Amino acid sequence: MILKSASIGKHTLYGHLWILCLRILAGSFILTHGIPKLTELLSGNEIVFIDPLGLGATFSFALVVFAEVLCAIFIILGLFTRLASIPLMINMIGATLTVHAGQPFAQKELALLYLILFATLFVFGSGKFSIDMLFGKKQS
Repeated sequence: MILKSASIGKHTLYGHLWILCLRILAGSFILTHGIPKLTELLSGNEIVFIDPLGLGATFSFALVVFAEVLCAIFIILGLFTRLASIPLMINMIGATLTVHAGQPFAQKELALLYLILFATLFVFGSGKFSIDMLFGKKQS
């Protein structure tokens, strides 16, 4: 039996559910990356971190924590999804080009997979099951 999907605008119901699943998966980034970094930032210990922008290790680390915690929460909720995807994409590009620069592809793979997830959410938006849509923000 073939399931018939109900069309909802540009996407089908299944498409919106898929975007919701992608948002939750991509946002789960906060658990394994964001929360540990937030804990480290708030610990009071000296921050030892790459400073690719020349802004200082602590400030660079705080920018990463902003992306990996606050932006990840926005992604899960579907709040400003496209805007929240940008710092996360920059973060993943930075991780690939700095932290994993001289490493084999297998070490860069996770950052690149997250980059693809965040880029997909940037392109397709938050979908119907999001706070953005709750407040009537149109999806392009």
